[in-house]
Amino acid sequence: MSQLLSLTFVAETIRLSIPYACAALAGVWSERCGVVHIALEGVLLSSAFGAVVVTLATGSPVVGILGGVLVGTALSLVHGVLSARFRIDAIVSGIALNLLAASGTRFLLRAWYDSASNSPPIPGFQLGPTGPSGAAMLARTLLDPVTVLAVVAVALTPWVFGKTRFGLRVRAVGEDPVAAASVGINVVRVRLAALCVSGAIGALGGIHLALDQHRFESGMSGGRGFIALAAVILAGWRSVRAALACLVFAALEATQILLQGQRWLPPEVLQMLPYVATLVILAVAAGKARAPAGLGKHATDDRT
Repeated sequence: MSQLLSLTFVAETIRLSIPYACAALAGVWSERCGVVHIALEGVLLSSAFGAVVVTLATGSPVVGILGGVLVGTALSLVHGVLSARFRIDAIVSGIALNLLAASGTRFLLRAWYDSASNSPPIPGFQLGPTGPSGAAMLARTLLDPVTVLAVVAVALTPWVFGKTRFGLRVRAVGEDPVAAASVGINVVRVRLAALCVSGAIGALGGIHLALDQHRFESGMSGGRGFIALAAVILAGWRSVRAALACLVFAALEATQILLQGQRWLPPEVLQMLPYVATLVILAVAAGKARAPAGLGKHATDDRT
């Protein structure tokens, strides 16, 4: 049990929390503007694949980050166009995009790299001290560029929502799109812009998965997008609270990794911890968290 009080556990928790936190922050941006974003899982998966493809093509993980962000932003924008512009049910749109990301990445993986399971290895960032110690792992995690970008995004989001004209408009169309449209706000345009931000932030989570594992693996998002949605609900659609909730999920995942091989508890039980926690949290939060009032609603007089 001393492993759970070590720097190694802290480093693992922070490392594992990045994909969850980025996806949750993407969900906050999307749903605060009034669009349900079930496609977070697809954003994680497609951006991870995009980052790997660009990194393999250029040899640069920095350029790979840009490629992954573009792919994640594009997928989120497609979701916005379908749901906000053409008013297709956001749940249907999100599920379709998740299926597209899962099947499309597997198809391209086989077509381009002759494998149905994983891509060739890619270089990652080698910043900070080397070695297996907990302190070295923590330093490498905190110095990782994607981790830094994720922390910046979490810190800036409340300020953007509360202090900028764009953020106030995002909140306005998420609370009452009809009223927002009546004072001249282009609801569709604001929602598409917010979904671009959502996709870019969510893409960081997929990029982190790919660079952390130094390759793309089929289905590597592993349900993190859905768990992130649970964190959004638990946090009451607040960015910092959502990130903290993701730290809890990541701590449970780190626990099952560090305790693998222990005889006193079956490994299957440990692997279930994050998913069981998700169900319990959703059950507790049901009916208590207040969603944005305009979530899933459209303005009847949208200007396009």
